[in-house]
Amino acid sequence: MVIGDSMAQNAVYLTPEGLKKLEEELEYLRTVRRQEVAQRLHEAMEDGELIENAEYEAAKNEQAFVEGRILELEHILSQAQVIEPGKSKDVVRIGSTVVIQEDGKKSETYTIVGAAEADPKEGLISNESPLGQALLDHKVGDEVEVEAPAGVLRFRIVKIK
Repeated sequence: MVIGDSMAQNAVYLTPEGLKKLEEELEYLRTVRRQEVAQRLHEAMEDGELIENAEYEAAKNEQAFVEGRILELEHILSQAQVIEPGKSKDVVRIGSTVVIQEDGKKSETYTIVGAAEADPKEGLISNESPLGQALLDHKVGDEVEVEAPAGVLRFRIVKIK
């Protein structure tokens, strides 16, 4: 972290649903997965020689992954700032659902969320993504430009929900 950064820059924006999903994942990892991996390690250690035991190595790697994900989720949740979807209908904010249209193409609908729960296939785009950044603070009727590998794309904001 650079000295002088504000706490808001460290915030992880989550919808109430996103917060619940991450809390459930953390609880599952702590209570179920940890026990499964511990059991797998115990069984692998009973198999004898640990130096050449592939199952033991795989279990140790899985344990490291699970513990790493637990730490990551704990960090995300400690920085979580819950956003209320659809609070502002006149300007695009984090939590807004936005209907946009590119010239001559079918309209698309996206919800602006924090990076931790972004899933473009599900219509959830990060406020840090090029499109998410371009849409923030704009109103219905505004046109925004997004730098893309194929060139500059222009979108018109049709509706904010």
